[in-house]
Amino acid sequence: MNTAVTNAPTPVQPATEPLRVTLVVGSNRHGRFGPVVADWLLGRLRGRGDLVAEVVDVADVDLPTSFEPTPEATAALSGVTPKLDRADAFVVLTPEYNHSFPAGLKNLVDWHFAEWQAKPVALVSYGGVSGGLRASEHLRQVFAELHAVTVRDTVSFHNAGASFDDAGTLHDPSGPDAAAKAMLDQLVWWGRALREARAKTPYAG
Repeated sequence: MNTAVTNAPTPVQPATEPLRVTLVVGSNRHGRFGPVVADWLLGRLRGRGDLVAEVVDVADVDLPTSFEPTPEATAALSGVTPKLDRADAFVVLTPEYNHSFPAGLKNLVDWHFAEWQAKPVALVSYGGVSGGLRASEHLRQVFAELHAVTVRDTVSFHNAGASFDDAGTLHDPSGPDAAAKAMLDQLVWWGRALREARAKTPYAG
C-alpha cells in the first residue's frame, strides 16, 4: 500500500488556475452501466473552464487484494497513482451493490493514502430505486478516514437505465445538469481552498 506522504508545499497557483480533477469510474462488473454515466459526467467536467479532467477506470486497473507490491501491481499503479497524486480534486462515480460500493473501487482506494489527503471528493451514484445513495454514504466514511473532504451535494441516478436512451443521452437532462453544476461549484470552491492551503502548509494528517 502506498503510504508515503506526498502533500509537500508546492508553488501557490493563481485562484483562477483550473483545477486538475480525476474522475474515478468505480465499477468493473461485466455489462456495467458506468461508462454511460461517465461519458455524461465528462461532458459536464470538460464543459467548464475551471476544471481539467482525466480518468481512472477501475476496470482498467488490475490490482491484487493482497496489497503485495508485485511487479504486476507496480506496473498497474504506475498508470494510476500519478493521476491521483497530481489531482486537486476527485469525482468518484459508483454503482450500488448490496447497499454499498463495489469491491474493485474499495481496492483501488485502499492502495493509496496520501494521494487523497486534504483534497475534495464529489460523489456521483447510480442504481435502482435508491439511486446508489447508500454507496455514496459509505464512501463518505471511507474518505473521511483518508483525510479527504466530501462535498455536500451529490448527483444520483435512480433507475439509471431508464434515464438514458440507447445513444447515452439523458431523456430529461434538466435535473441532473442542475445537480451537477451545484456539486461541481462546491468542488471547485473546496478544491481552490485546499490547493492554496496545501501550498502554504504541508498537511500533517
